[in-house]
Amino acid sequence: MLQESAQIIQEPEPQADSAGAMHFSWPQDWRIQIALVVSLLWIVFLAVYIARNVGWGSFMDLPIDEMGAFLEGAFAFLAFLWLVIGLFIQQSVLAENNEELRRNNLHSAKQTQAIAATEMNARQETFFKISEATRRQLGAIAGLLFMSSQGPVGNGSYRTDQIREVWQQFAQGDSEVWSRLFLSMGTPKDIDFADLFYGTEIRRSHSENFVVGFDRLIKLARGCDSDNIIMDSLIFSAHGLLNVRMRELHPTIKFPEIVMTNSQNYLNSLSDSLQQ
Repeated sequence: MLQESAQIIQEPEPQADSAGAMHFSWPQDWRIQIALVVSLLWIVFLAVYIARNVGWGSFMDLPIDEMGAFLEGAFAFLAFLWLVIGLFIQQSVLAENNEELRRNNLHSAKQTQAIAATEMNARQETFFKISEATRRQLGAIAGLLFMSSQGPVGNGSYRTDQIREVWQQFAQGDSEVWSRLFLSMGTPKDIDFADLFYGTEIRRSHSENFVVGFDRLIKLARGCDSDNIIMDSLIFSAHGLLNVRMRELHPTIKFPEIVMTNSQNYLNSLSDSLQQ
């Protein structure tokens, strides 16, 4: 314990002034200052005590065992004093180290959050790039399905020039124009959407390709959407609504329901947070 205390209590290091002379800097810790003053006074007291009661000549002639016993008792007070001072300083150092560790932990936590946010932003940027290409792909599939069912090769509801105009609109960047046409055709009571999507082998192939492409887009969105904002925007887009209808009407596969944000639960949680 004394060795640990001695390691903590740093002795003043000699420093050279402008003239090259060496001098000692006074320690800044007030506890060490008090201990040094008390130690100096105690040594002076011992010197006076020996000079007046024993005599330096008699003291130097004492047997080694008696001198050792005297010095042990004389310096026991100083040993105890510096032990206590060392313990207090050690506690201060430990407290400073704990505070430094706490600050480092906070800094590390902030860095971790920043890294996570950066990673999430990178995922979202990648998703939006892939999403744009996928939405155009889905739009092209929906266009082929529309031509197969409503164009001249289908029931003839749309002429070739009308189909061409819609393709031009698609080429100008409106990737969901074909999906909107499907959604605006009417209600399931008026139109047999099951036959429209899966009535022929070609239509079924187009519809299943559409469902597969949109499902892969949904899976990719889940990896970069912690608040379901991207998911909801996909589901309630024209492609998303058409995908839901295709999934519901598939003749052989029972698709699981796509989970979206529950508006009522969200509003309730928002109301609770505002009340708090």
